[in-house]
Amino acid sequence: MSGGQSRKETIGRRPFSPKAVTKIATWNVRSMNITGKARTIAMEMKRYGIQLLGIAEARWKDSGQMRLTSGETILYSGHVGENAVHSEGVAVMISQDALKTLVGWEPVSPRIITAKFQTTNKNISLNIIQCYAPTNDADDETKEEFYQLFEETTRKLSTKDITIVMGDMNAKVGNDNTGFEEVMGKNGIGTMNENGELFASFCALNNLVIGGTIFPHKQAHLATWVSPDMKTENQIDHVCISRKFRRSLQDVRVKRGADAASDHHLLVANIKLKLKKHKNMGQTTKRYDVEKLKNKDKKAEFQVELRNRFTILQNMD
Repeated sequence: MSGGQSRKETIGRRPFSPKAVTKIATWNVRSMNITGKARTIAMEMKRYGIQLLGIAEARWKDSGQMRLTSGETILYSGHVGENAVHSEGVAVMISQDALKTLVGWEPVSPRIITAKFQTTNKNISLNIIQCYAPTNDADDETKEEFYQLFEETTRKLSTKDITIVMGDMNAKVGNDNTGFEEVMGKNGIGTMNENGELFASFCALNNLVIGGTIFPHKQAHLATWVSPDMKTENQIDHVCISRKFRRSLQDVRVKRGADAASDHHLLVANIKLKLKKHKNMGQTTKRYDVEKLKNKDKKAEFQVELRNRFTILQNMD
């Protein structure tokens, strides 16, 4: 492996085949802080023909990029500072071909990372937001801080671009889409929980569609995580796409054969998307100062705004 802190994209020689369907995936791998784990994930990524793989619970400290000897590049975002811990953490693993289309990326926080790619349409880019959301039983403050930053990150993106939000959202959205007909289908599993309602509401406010609820599959190809009882299967990892590009999403399903010593399954989305190599060097903006989110006034202001937006959404229903 070779490491580096540069966030500039790498110039390639060839664009993607215009006839190919791009495979984008997300996976909670339960730590990459294990010798050989990155290589194992890269092998599975290549085996399933995935171009962009979002990773949750990477557990790497700091932020930066790393090139594997097999050719894949990893962009990562974790805790920073002297007392940084190996917990949470998100990353995006990029194939050699996809790297040629990278415009820039942003290590937002230990729970959010973004990357931007060029498509063959010079006026439309592809934005990836990989997340690792707090669990359903996390305290309200932790959830509010996450969704505040999630909202700010999403707002920065152009509405003309394709936005893919994916990751371990720790949210059960279920198969009853009453009130969320434009956000999700009826092919989810289980019953919506508190996190699921929060996530579905967020998607509604930001014009996103939850892909895993749209396509009819057996439960084995919908469930992304097995509970500690080793019996209960849940659908808590998701891939979402901008509503106006909904037709570009061809399929979303679990690949149970992928193995990275995790209790989560690999979730793969097929997207009819043409990526093109980016000719100009791109660099990301400064990392978010997450400490500012602890400011009581800013927090209170966001809470009021978020509640108002949820109220508007409920009244529309």
